[in-house]
Amino acid sequence: MSGTSHTRNPFTQVEIPAVGVTVEHLTKNFGSLKVLKDVSFAVQPGEIFVLMGPSGSGKSVLLKHIVGLELPTSGRVTVDGHDAASEVTRERVHMALVFQSGALFNSLSVYDNLALYPREHRLADEAGIRQKVMHALKILSLEGTAKKFPADLSGGMKKRVAIARALVMEPQLMLYDEPTSELDPVMSATISEIIASLREEYRVTTIVVSHDRDLALNIADRVGILMDGKLIFLGPPSELKQPKDPIVADFLAPKFDLKHPRFKQLET
Repeated sequence: MSGTSHTRNPFTQVEIPAVGVTVEHLTKNFGSLKVLKDVSFAVQPGEIFVLMGPSGSGKSVLLKHIVGLELPTSGRVTVDGHDAASEVTRERVHMALVFQSGALFNSLSVYDNLALYPREHRLADEAGIRQKVMHALKILSLEGTAKKFPADLSGGMKKRVAIARALVMEPQLMLYDEPTSELDPVMSATISEIIASLREEYRVTTIVVSHDRDLALNIADRVGILMDGKLIFLGPPSELKQPKDPIVADFLAPKFDLKHPRFKQLET
């Protein structure tokens, strides 16, 4: 992890204080369903923190709390010391979420997908917006895609365009929801390299929700593992190479047992 406590704007190169995220005794219930159960951890400014866990463990719900889309049943989530769901936080901290699907607008060109946010928020005139958009595309080696539409892009290119669109928001905090899902191993490694390179280049605090073991082991400063709404592991990725907890070991490297197959044990 970089020793600096500042984020560098990818367009102006101006340095501003990096932000941290703190999750304190977070509990979230949907009716009688307990999704998150007293979860606590802190993400340090400039850190890459990878949150892992099986489907249904509460990862995406936790991510929504960090960006302020969900309110806790109890506990607290703060970004840069401010409540994650408050208007003050949204005004003070630039956060960008890269969705699992990319969430690109199919009716807009790549250029217009990236230009949408600065246009709507009147962050610059058209010349300034063009400069930002083309620079973001250059950072991700996507200069030739500006006039293309999402339907013309491969899965990996869509992910890169989504990351470029997030960069245009000049983020202090980057959040990724399953950035390597549905990608082949080579493209998964490429996206992992991009995430790590952006942190190194711009020192942006980074939170990644992922099932990808290789991503976690290769680029994370620390890893948290959620199981059934509880944080059962929190530490450096080196501790996951030979995990002491058998539940964590089975999640990361499940063994096949055709005599006692898992699907026979699933609830109907």
